[in-house]
Amino acid sequence: MTNELPVQKNETITATIEDLTHEGAGVAKVDGYTLFVPNTLPGETAEIKVIKTKKGYGFGRLLNVIEESADRVEPPCPIYKLCGGCQLQHMSYSGQKKYKHKQVIEALSRLGGLADVTVHPTLGMDDPWHYRNKAQVPIGTKPDGHLKAGFYQQRSHRIMDMDACIIQQESNDQAVQTVKNIADELGITSYNEDKHRGTLRHVVARYAQTTGQLMIVLITKDETLSHKKKLIEKIRAEIPDTVSIIHNINPKRTNVIFGDKTNVLWGEEYIYDHIGDISFAISARSFYQVNPDQTKVLYDKALEYADLKGHETVVDAYCGIGTISLFLAQKAQHVHGVDIVPEAIADAKRNARLNQFENVTFAVGEAEEVVPWWAKANGLRPDVMVVDPPRKGCDNKLLDMMLETRPERIVYVSCNPATLARDLKYLTESGAYQVNEVQPVDMFPQTTHVECVSQIILVK
Repeated sequence: MTNELPVQKNETITATIEDLTHEGAGVAKVDGYTLFVPNTLPGETAEIKVIKTKKGYGFGRLLNVIEESADRVEPPCPIYKLCGGCQLQHMSYSGQKKYKHKQVIEALSRLGGLADVTVHPTLGMDDPWHYRNKAQVPIGTKPDGHLKAGFYQQRSHRIMDMDACIIQQESNDQAVQTVKNIADELGITSYNEDKHRGTLRHVVARYAQTTGQLMIVLITKDETLSHKKKLIEKIRAEIPDTVSIIHNINPKRTNVIFGDKTNVLWGEEYIYDHIGDISFAISARSFYQVNPDQTKVLYDKALEYADLKGHETVVDAYCGIGTISLFLAQKAQHVHGVDIVPEAIADAKRNARLNQFENVTFAVGEAEEVVPWWAKANGLRPDVMVVDPPRKGCDNKLLDMMLETRPERIVYVSCNPATLARDLKYLTESGAYQVNEVQPVDMFPQTTHVECVSQIILVK
């Protein structure tokens, strides 16, 4: 009996790619042994160098594509293979949408036991580039002493100097590079994470697509920011769309971008954007969807699945700054939004006032505790419940609360097909609910991420 693997480290092999992982790596099989190979596509025959082996699987590096997939395209980004921010630029956009559709179907079937659920084709973009409305770019120093701005090389903390990211709004790219050049000219130092010295850690640019307003956020190690007056003057002169310049201080040794203290250096605390007919005030740290065009598609689908007639009481269990809540309030009798982040609820209340909605109520807390309290205190019983949880999905306590309160419809907005499948299985196995349909929406073209909206109906 031998434990020898069918492939060895540093060996060069030829194999056929059979599938893609949820991270976008190709899957090859060699005598039943699995190799994960980035930058490959299903159906391709490729020459691969084995770079790492484990007992049950290994990793390979693509050397040469012998037989190409019909979906293979040339990645337009010059640093695509180094960056890692995108995983699918080498795949046609039609191929990306099919891949994401398949990903959702497989998760529902394999993890949720929901093979018979209708999963519609992925709703994509006409132009799947330059869509991100927020850029968070680390600042470093080049060997010649000048500043550089760029994302980290994958699996490292080495900053790649770059001029543009082709999934970012062009206004953000230009703003980040201009701020970097101004800071360089004024002699402002970059932060060195190894030595925990220096000043400028990140430049963040937020762009409001419908108003054209731009917010610049300078994140520094401490409150000292030299040449502050000159810096503000130059940013205003060279980036005329800027309406807000913010200073955030992050003194910690951490990978977290923002610190706890934020000051307005010049202009407004907020920029304003619109999704459909709803206006939103966006602060430096507000959560706001990064793809405004697809956010409208996503929220319209959520509103369609809520199927509101005007008399319903709705609970939005992860309401954030009120984006979905206010969409729902256009059609509902009353919407109750809940979130555990106090700053998000403050923003949600501000956005409700901004849009003159009086049929919304927001509260800080966990929905599984707040909603039963509302039920006990005010006799609240939701007709519709909307959940848009983080990647880890819903807590079982929240799922149990939904099973107890029995809303007629649940609209589940998900950014993770695996946890969506798990939670849908939990709800349907109770016998109380069935999944009516699922709609994938491509919020992040060129990446492996996919959002879904699911309609869940009370059956007993």
